[in-house]
Formats: sequence, structure tokens, C-alpha cells
Amino acid sequence: MTYSSILPHSRKLRRATLLTATAALLAACSAPPSAPPKSTTGYRQEAARHLYALNTQRIYQGKLPPLLYAVGVLQLDINRQGRIDSLQWLRKPAHAPEVVREIERSVRAAQPFPIPAGTARYTETWLWDQSGKFQLDTLSEGQLSQ
Repeated sequence: MTYSSILPHSRKLRRATLLTATAALLAACSAPPSAPPKSTTGYRQEAARHLYALNTQRIYQGKLPPLLYAVGVLQLDINRQGRIDSLQWLRKPAHAPEVVREIERSVRAAQPFPIPAGTARYTETWLWDQSGKFQLDTLSEGQLSQ
């Protein structure tokens, strides 16, 4: 076997390896983003994690005290772009208008939300401590009994 008979095979192998690597790289670049959650619960968890990520300093760490300053239940309609189409209070903490304003400000500032599969309507319960920190019921660490 001569050097010249080995050379064409080596070039073919190198070329095939290069083409395979290039194809894999291009496939990775054009891969779609992760699929939106299919269930309401899945979207609720993803939206709660999104809100937590934007409010890290305001999340109450650990179990909440037995008595909370305010509890609010808010329903959001999120469109295909992750924007809020509507916001409706199902349980508004009327004794704490500053909490209502802060929750509304926080959800509006969190836009765009994760992109839903189509549109999403979800309800979140905000558990508000007197310190001004909160937990969302979806990701809550629970509450102390006494």
C-alpha cells in the first residue's frame, strides 16, 4: 500500500466528519425554544418562577408566619406574546391598597411572561407578609402553625 492510496481515504473520512459536525452544529442552532407548557398547572408554575426570578429580594424565605398581612387572589389572561390581556382580582386585600398596587405593578413589570401554548388564563394567590415580602401559593414553602 502506498501513501497515495491512503491519502484519498483519509480525505474522505475527514470530509465526512466535517460534514457531520457541521450538520449537528446547524441543527443545534435552529432548534426551537423549549415547548410552552401544555397544562394550566405547568404554566402557573412557569409564571410563578418567572415572577420569583424578577423579585428575588422580595421573596419571603422559609415558612410564612401564621398571620399574614394580606392575601390576594389575582387572575391573569396572558396572550400569545406573553403580555397581559386582562387582570382581575378574585380576592382583593381591600385593607391593604398598597399591596394591591404593588402586586399589580409587579405583574405588569414582569411582562413579557413565558409564552403560553395559545393563550393562558391562570390564577395566583399572593401571600403577603408585613415585612413587604411575599410568596406565591404555587411555590410557597408553607406556613407556620403558631
